[in-house]
Amino acid sequence: MPIVLLSLFIQVGLIIHVIKTGRNQLWILVLALLPGAGSLAYLLVEVLPGLFGTRGARAAARGMRSVIDPNRELRDAAARAALTDTVASKVRLGAELSRRGDYAGAIQTYQSGLKGLYEHDPTLLIGLAEAQFASGDAAGTRASLDSLIAHSPDFKSPDAHLLYARALEAEGNAAKAESEYEAIAAYFPGAEAKVRYAQFLRKIGKRAEATATLDDVLKIAELAPRHVRRAQAEWISLAKQERARA
Repeated sequence: MPIVLLSLFIQVGLIIHVIKTGRNQLWILVLALLPGAGSLAYLLVEVLPGLFGTRGARAAARGMRSVIDPNRELRDAAARAALTDTVASKVRLGAELSRRGDYAGAIQTYQSGLKGLYEHDPTLLIGLAEAQFASGDAAGTRASLDSLIAHSPDFKSPDAHLLYARALEAEGNAAKAESEYEAIAAYFPGAEAKVRYAQFLRKIGKRAEATATLDDVLKIAELAPRHVRRAQAEWISLAKQERARA
């Protein structure tokens, strides 16, 4: 069978598959206009992940979907939040809005979930605080995290603790920020907290303490396994840059 005819059969078969399985109708246009590349993309995104279900296949599918249909995740998250008024659906939608830079929408979404039994839900409050900080509202960030601390004193989140220190710094509360940075740097799982602590120490004029903190980061990095160094590459690189300025 000629290659052109085989390609046409595959193209038509995949278009039929799109229609029968209820896939996004944009695929029909992609398959019609890009017979070869479109067919390959459809197989990678819609067919193979369902057959194999591996993490890599799912990641590849998400990447391709974001190119083919960049608003799909937002539509799905919004639809789920509208159908099921749950903490999980609010968190998913709020996170997607934040990822897109729509911090006002994310804040509104998180706040809409803080009611009834979930008025002080830790997950919603952390998402709200993150969106507030990204929008430049340091005071709102601290207030949200203060609410979390007051109503869920046993709840522990290193990321939220670091965010609290950053909010205090942004508010200009240097004494309290230093105390929180010192505390979180001691147990945060990764180099970010120590690097941010060192940057803060340098900003308030404690250069010797900043240098010692950076030296600690780099010493730990030298002894860490390769996969840890890869995972922490951004912060290790920043620590080296900050150390070079000492």
